[in-house]
Amino acid sequence: MDERALLDRLDEYLEAAGDDTAVVDGFLLTTDMLHESTDFPDGTTRYTAGWRSVGASLSDVAAMGGEALAAVAVYGAPQLKWDELRSFVDGASDVCEVTGASYVGGDLDTHEEFTVATTVLGRADAPVRRDGARPGDAVCVTGTLGRSAAALRLFAAGDHERANDLFRFEPRVAAGRALAPYASAMMDSSDGLARSLHQLADASDCGFAVESPLPVADAVDAVSEGDDDRRELSVFFGEDFELVCTIPESDLAHVQSETDDLLTPIGRITESGRTLDGESLPDRGYTH
Repeated sequence: MDERALLDRLDEYLEAAGDDTAVVDGFLLTTDMLHESTDFPDGTTRYTAGWRSVGASLSDVAAMGGEALAAVAVYGAPQLKWDELRSFVDGASDVCEVTGASYVGGDLDTHEEFTVATTVLGRADAPVRRDGARPGDAVCVTGTLGRSAAALRLFAAGDHERANDLFRFEPRVAAGRALAPYASAMMDSSDGLARSLHQLADASDCGFAVESPLPVADAVDAVSEGDDDRRELSVFFGEDFELVCTIPESDLAHVQSETDDLLTPIGRITESGRTLDGESLPDRGYTH
């Protein structure tokens, strides 16, 4: 079974499962695990690994509209080297600083491959969940799509400097907090835009109709090989950690100004049907 199938089963047993974080007495708690073989291509620096690992968990807090408080990480590697560990901690600390959180430590161990497990603590008085979207709401995304997909192409091509830069995304904690009073539903796009839209629609028992043009990262245009490849990288690949949310139409203009135009409307919530440019959008995306 893949990760999504297992999580669907866990929903039957764990009341807190199903959203981007667990909610415990007003606090948000989330954890993630990343591996060298699946998450850190050759050429990924330890600084980028620290930034990206902790950033992935910070993104979960952002998706609930929460304030990020603190992060810890478990760091495992075949050999524990001070320079690599220091670079990792610098990256983890810097991404926390960007979001107003603190990196406060973790654990060390030897492991057969470089592996990181991160945990972030946040807080939200009224966390935004995935199940509140209603027909007529605007479907929106923050930022641009396809950064991570473009980074992988650049890693493979040997352009490690540019690839590491793209891998160091900004977790949308500030945007999530600005969106929280207005968003009817929200999650992050770590599994890709298409899969995220399907997950949100499943939770809210609704459909969606989104339209091009989508906000695609310039780096995608630089590495893609035609329109079909561009769509694959921006819609299905995932690992972008942007926010996907639904906003009542009456609040949309105000919310866009509150988020400094970081938010792009891409469609509407519908009673049924799940389409991109009028064609059925497959439920396909990043799978662990």
